[in-house]
Amino acid sequence: MPTWISLDDSEDRAWRILKVAGLALLGAGAVTALGAWLARDQMVRHRKDLFSPHPLRRLAALGYLRSHPDVDNVLLLRDFLAWEERPLLRRKASGILEAMEDDLAAAAESAGGA
Repeated sequence: MPTWISLDDSEDRAWRILKVAGLALLGAGAVTALGAWLARDQMVRHRKDLFSPHPLRRLAALGYLRSHPDVDNVLLLRDFLAWEERPLLRRKASGILEAMEDDLAAAAESAGGA
C-alpha cells in the first residue's frame, strides 16, 4: 500500500466486511449456477426417458416436455397418461398436457386471426 494512503482500523474493518460479503455472494451465485446447470443437464439427458422404469427419469422427461409444446408432445403425453400408474406422475403429466393444449390452442387462434 502506498505510504500516502493511511487506513484507520474502522476503514480496514469495513473493507474486510465488504470482501467477505462479496465472496459470499460470489459463492452463492456459483452454487446456484451449478444447481441450475445440473437440473438442466438431468432434464436434457432424460428427455427421452418418458417411459423409463425409473420414476425420477420419467419426472425429468416431463420437465423437459413442459418447455417444448407441440402437437407431437401432446400425443406423447396422452399415451403416457394411459400408461403411467403412479398418481403423482399422472397428475403432473395431466397438468402439463392441459397447459400445452391451451398454449397450442392460443397459438392457433392467434395465427388464424392474423
